[in-house]
Amino acid sequence: MSKVATIGNATLIAYDTKPILATDPWFSDEDSAYFGSWMGSHNVPQQYKDDMLNSEFLWFSHGHPDHINPNSLKRFKGKKILLPDHYGSRIYNDLINLNYEAIIMKDKKWYDLSPNIKVQCITNWLQDSILLIQADQRLFINLNDAGCKYYIKYLKKITKNYKNSYLLSLSGYGDADMINFFSEDGTRVTKSKKNALPPGKQLSDISNLIGTNNIIPFSSFHQYQRSDSIWAQDHTAKDEDYRNGISDNHNFIDPFSIIDCRSGKFEKINPTRLKINLKKPIEFGDDWSDQLSKNEFKQVYDYFITKKKLSSIIGFVRFIVGKKEHFIKFDNKLKSGITFEVPKNSLLITTKLRIFDDLLIGNFMKTTLHEFPNLYHRNFKYIIANWSDNGNINSEEEFREYMNHYEEKVGQSFLYFNFLDQSKNMFLRFITKNPNSILYQTSKKIYNLFR
Repeated sequence: MSKVATIGNATLIAYDTKPILATDPWFSDEDSAYFGSWMGSHNVPQQYKDDMLNSEFLWFSHGHPDHINPNSLKRFKGKKILLPDHYGSRIYNDLINLNYEAIIMKDKKWYDLSPNIKVQCITNWLQDSILLIQADQRLFINLNDAGCKYYIKYLKKITKNYKNSYLLSLSGYGDADMINFFSEDGTRVTKSKKNALPPGKQLSDISNLIGTNNIIPFSSFHQYQRSDSIWAQDHTAKDEDYRNGISDNHNFIDPFSIIDCRSGKFEKINPTRLKINLKKPIEFGDDWSDQLSKNEFKQVYDYFITKKKLSSIIGFVRFIVGKKEHFIKFDNKLKSGITFEVPKNSLLITTKLRIFDDLLIGNFMKTTLHEFPNLYHRNFKYIIANWSDNGNINSEEEFREYMNHYEEKVGQSFLYFNFLDQSKNMFLRFITKNPNSILYQTSKKIYNLFR
C-alpha cells in the first residue's frame, strides 16, 4: 500500500510498504540554513527522520540550503540521489566529487521506483525543478520553489489523466525572496502583509492554472533565529494563513499530513512548533566589525567582475564591511548601483563557494538600491545566482548557449512566456502594484488568460 507524507520544509516521503523516496530531506529542527539565519518552523518527529534515512531514493530540487542542506546531506551517504538535469550539472558534479551516488533524471521521462511509485522531473531556466510523483493512481506535483511558468500546459495535460491530483508549492509573504532593503537615508523599506495576497489564494491561483484539485502547503516552513535577521519573523506565514483564500473548488489538506493513496484518506502528523533560541551572528562566524583585507576584497572583486553580463546592466556594486566601503565599478557610464552591508565571514564564504543567493535569502545583509528598482531589474539577481553561480555561465556567448538549451527543452512556450513577462513588466510600470487593488486583480486575470 502506498502513502505520501509531507513534513519539515519541503520534504515529501513516498512509501510503497516501506520508504521509497524522500525529497529535499532537511533535518530542519537540527541543522540551520543561510549562515544560521533559518531553522524549520516545526520539529521533525524522529519517525520521519528515520523514514528519510531509510528511503531508497532521495531527490534534490535545487541548491538552496533549505532544500539540500550541507549538514543534513552528510547523513545520507550511500543513498541513491536523483537529480534534475540542470544546465552545467553543478550539483551532480559537486556530489560526485564528494563520493555520493547521483543519477541525473532526463526531463519529462517517467522513472519507476517501486511497483506503485514512479516519478518524473522537469527543470527550469532558473536552475530549479519540479517533481511529479505517481503513487497508486494519485498524482502529486511538487513545485517546491520552482513555480510552473513555461510548463502550465504540460502539467495541465498530465493532470487531466488523474482523478485525484495534489499541488505542493511555496507560498507566503515574500521573505524567502530577500526583503532586507533600505532607502538611501538608512530607513528600512519592507513589504507589507496588508498588500500581499493571502497564501491560500496564491496556492489556489496556481492550482487553477495546472488543474489540481487538492492543495497541500509546502516548501514554506521556516523561521529566523539570528539576532540580525529575527526582524523578518514578522513577515513569515502562520499556520492558519495557508487556509486563507483557498477557493471552494479545491480540497485543502493541512501541511504535515500523511495521505493513504489507495483510499485518499489523510491525517495530520501534528508536529510541535519549534521554539527558537535567539542566537548572535558571532555563533556562525559573523562579526559585523571585521574588515576585509586587500586580498580578501580582491576575492570579492574577482567574483563580481568575472560576471561579464553585469557590465551592461549596472554601474557599480558597493560593499560596506566593518563600516568600511569597497567599490566595484563596471566599465560603463551607468549611474545605477547597489550597496550591500554585510559581515566579512559570510561574504567571503559566498564568493568563494559561489552561493551569493544565500546572503540574499538570509535577510541579515542590508541592501540599498541606487537608481535601480529591484534586484530582478535587468536580471541582476539571475545573472549572479542562478546563471553564473549555478549554471557556471559568465559571458554573452555562454548565456546565449544557456538560453538556447532551455528554449529547446521547453519549446514555443519559452519564447511566449518571456514575451508575456516583458509585456507585464512594462504594463506594471504604469499601474499600482498593490495586489489587492481592483486594477491589479483585473490585470492579473487578463494575464492569466494568456497563460
